[in-house]
Amino acid sequence: MYTTDSAALEAMVVEAIDGLPPALRERIDNLDIGVEETASGADARLAGAGTLLGLYRGVPLTARTSGYGLTLPDRIVIFQRPLEQLATDEAHLRALVRRTVLHEIAHHFGIGDARLREIDAY
Repeated sequence: MYTTDSAALEAMVVEAIDGLPPALRERIDNLDIGVEETASGADARLAGAGTLLGLYRGVPLTARTSGYGLTLPDRIVIFQRPLEQLATDEAHLRALVRRTVLHEIAHHFGIGDARLREIDAY
């Protein structure tokens, strides 16, 4: 287990986003990314027996129609405590945060868990 403060974890999230290729980063649309300590009860149930490290809430780019407009931003939430519990040191935490951010951004682009497993991105 490796713990840090919320500002340091938020900086890791920003670093992960900044590390995206510019062409991909430019396609992100109407998306807010934040950090919360842990998942709420309702969100935690989504993970079932697993550990929820992050969550995408919104309408993927591939599912948006002309009716999508004037809506609140989609939201990616990164959960700090579960990531810290898995991390062995700062470098490992940074890698876990990056992987989680990329995973949730993939959902924003319409890539589901089955496809992520298929392309060995899990």
